[in-house]
Amino acid sequence: MRLADRWVLITGASSGFGAAGAMAFAAEGARLVLGARREDRLKEIAAQARAAGAPVAEAHRLDVASTDSVQDFVRWLREVTDRIDVLVNNAGGALGLEPIAEGKDEDWEAMMQANVLGVLRMTRAVLPLLPRDAGAMVLNIGSIAARTPYENGAAYCASKAGELAITRSLRLELNGTGIRVGSLDPGMAETEFSVVRFKGDASRAKRVYAGVHPLAAADVADAMVWMASRPPHVCIDEMVIKPTDQAAIHKVHRRPD
Repeated sequence: MRLADRWVLITGASSGFGAAGAMAFAAEGARLVLGARREDRLKEIAAQARAAGAPVAEAHRLDVASTDSVQDFVRWLREVTDRIDVLVNNAGGALGLEPIAEGKDEDWEAMMQANVLGVLRMTRAVLPLLPRDAGAMVLNIGSIAARTPYENGAAYCASKAGELAITRSLRLELNGTGIRVGSLDPGMAETEFSVVRFKGDASRAKRVYAGVHPLAAADVADAMVWMASRPPHVCIDEMVIKPTDQAAIHKVHRRPD
C-alpha cells in the first residue's frame, strides 16, 4: 500500500521509536499527526518531519494515561482530518527494575496506565476514523518482554503481554472490516528506554548495551513502515525484531571492552 498522502497517527512521538517512525513515514510522503507529553520536543519533531517530506505534520499534547487527555486530543484531531489510515500505538515504557518484593505502586500503575490502558483508550477513540476495506492499520509497538518474562521486570512484562493480548483480541474483533491489526515487538534497542527505566541514571542505562550492537530507533521505524505498507489484503499480525547479538532475551553476545 502506498503511504503517500495517507494519514498516520503516532503516539509517544517526541523521542525514540515514535520520533524515528515520524521521520520514516515522512520520507514516504505520509501526512502525520503526532502526540506526546513533551509538547516542545513534539513540535520540533513535527517540523523535522515536514522537512523530511511529510506534506502535513501536526502535533498536539497527548498523555495516553489520561482519558481526558485522549478525548481532548481526538477532538483536536477531528479538526485536522476526518480519517486516520495508520494508528501507531507507541507511547509507553518501563519504570524500575526491581523484584516484585521491592516494587513500587507508582511505577506499576504508570506502566499499566500507559502500556495497557493507553493502547485501549487510543484505539477506542480513533477506531471510528479508520476507513473500512481500505488497508487501514492499528500497529501496536510491543516488546519481546511480552513473550518471555524476565526477573525484576514482572510489571513491565505483564504490561507488554497485555498489549499483545489486546492486539490479538482486536484482530479477531475487526475481522471482516478490512482494518489490519499487528504488533511489532523489538528486542534490545538503544533509545531513551533505559534512561527512563532507571529514572535518569545515564551511566546505568549505558551499561545495558555494553559490548552489544543494539537496534537503533530507525531500525524499528523501518519495520513499522514495512508492516503498514503491505498490500491491503496482507496483514503482518506479529513481528519480532532483535539485534543479531541477541538470540533470546537472556542470550546476548557481548564483546570485551
